Amino acid sequence: MKKIALLFDLDGTLLDTLEDLCDAVNCTMREYNSPERTLEEVRRFVGHGAADLISKALDGGRDNPEYDAALAFFRKYYADHADIKTRPYDGVIDILKRLGEIGVPCAVVSNKPDDATVSLCKKHFGSLIIESIGDREGMPRKPAPDKVIKMIETLGCESAIYVGDSETDVLTAKNACIPCICVTWGFRDREQMEAVGGEIFCREAGELEGEIMRLLEAGE
Repeated sequence: MKKIALLFDLDGTLLDTLEDLCDAVNCTMREYNSPERTLEEVRRFVGHGAADLISKALDGGRDNPEYDAALAFFRKYYADHADIKTRPYDGVIDILKRLGEIGVPCAVVSNKPDDATVSLCKKHFGSLIIESIGDREGMPRKPAPDKVIKMIETLGCESAIYVGDSETDVLTAKNACIPCICVTWGFRDREQMEAVGGEIFCREAGELEGEIMRLLEAGE
């Protein structure tokens, strides 16, 4: 049987980071005289990295003359306040423990800033997540498959299963030619993931564990 890794998105999949992201966005909006954003607006905006998030949240977007300063402010503020309200979703730590017990390597591939991705994974998951990579210079963001392919090589595996909560994650897995399991407790609706080809959906951790085991046993 070929060696298969489990690769996870972070925000909306393993960790509920939405409130901390929203607070950081709104601190930035206040600093740069833009209207504050609701939790639901920020939910829609996240998923493509900090630059894209601030371009959507800031009044005038990238055309705002203070866009670059606002992005730098957000990055610094969020780096310092990324783990105030953030918590793992129910059941995900138990899944990671069971995967570790049967020798399946687990890693995170995210579009979140790399420093926040690494620090949050270390704090909340410790050795349960072997490697993590976020938005890093020189590596294209998801849905480009580059970080997924690199992670599979780093883990010494032949293939992987990707778990995510957005259309970006579905497309990332498709571009990397690996299966994707979609969770519906995160930042996007099932319909958005179905629209780009999502096929496997889980509403809670028990269902996710069952689908992971099914795919591992099938050797996909």
